[in-house]
Amino acid sequence: MELVIYTDESDKDGKFYSNFYGGVLVRSCDLSGVIERLSTCKTNQNLYKEIKWQKVTGNYLSKYIAMMDSLFDEVEADRAKIRIMFTSNQYVPQGLSSRHRQIGYHLLYYQFLKHAFGLQYATADCQRPVRVRINLDQMPTNREQTDQFKSYLVGLNNNPQIRQAGIRFDRQLIAEVSSHDHVLLQCIDVVLGSMSFRLNDKHKNKPEGQRTRGSRTIAKEKLYRHINGRIRRIYPNFNVGISTGTGGDDSNRWLHPYRHWRLIPKNHQRDMSQTKS
Repeated sequence: MELVIYTDESDKDGKFYSNFYGGVLVRSCDLSGVIERLSTCKTNQNLYKEIKWQKVTGNYLSKYIAMMDSLFDEVEADRAKIRIMFTSNQYVPQGLSSRHRQIGYHLLYYQFLKHAFGLQYATADCQRPVRVRINLDQMPTNREQTDQFKSYLVGLNNNPQIRQAGIRFDRQLIAEVSSHDHVLLQCIDVVLGSMSFRLNDKHKNKPEGQRTRGSRTIAKEKLYRHINGRIRRIYPNFNVGISTGTGGDDSNRWLHPYRHWRLIPKNHQRDMSQTKS
């Protein structure tokens, strides 16, 4: 069996929250069915081009709501797992070297893939070993940097928890892909964009010189609220701005169908001017 992960990223620098990374994981045995149902929904909504958060408008709102319903039907049935990671600007990392800053994009991506899905708990109820296939949305880095990043991911095979769980990373199964060709990548772009939109208060934006919000902003807020409503069908009172709890059981990092992770640097200082309050 393979665990197939599609990943995307958004908003490196937000007003309150930054470094948004998102991923959707599907077991290989479920993959064709999930893709078929999402693709059928997309066709039924006459969405023949790539769907993206930035394309949300009032005219397309109902179509995007239908797509998110199709996606979250898969999440509720645990045929797909979604993870969202971000940082809060109030927690300012300390002691970063110039090298850390240079490769910060990949360091955060590595942490996301290593921890967000709780992969060390993924094989408790299946035959081992299990390979991880990673489809990365095309990265804004050169080939040398991307190759080094892939080497770091393959190095996870040496992690004691990963190795003991029977999880294997294969360099040949780590690829950059075009979101245009993958409906799951398009869907995670919408979910990820909606979270950055709400957490950074973009729903309050008004065009310069205008007293009211634009129609596109209103449509995006409605879509965010619908997505949030679907999440709350799984977890009532879900708080999008904090890390999702485990209920005292770390295996829920894998078992939960939907989770958020607010990554806080171990070495940090708090800057309260960067908070909404």
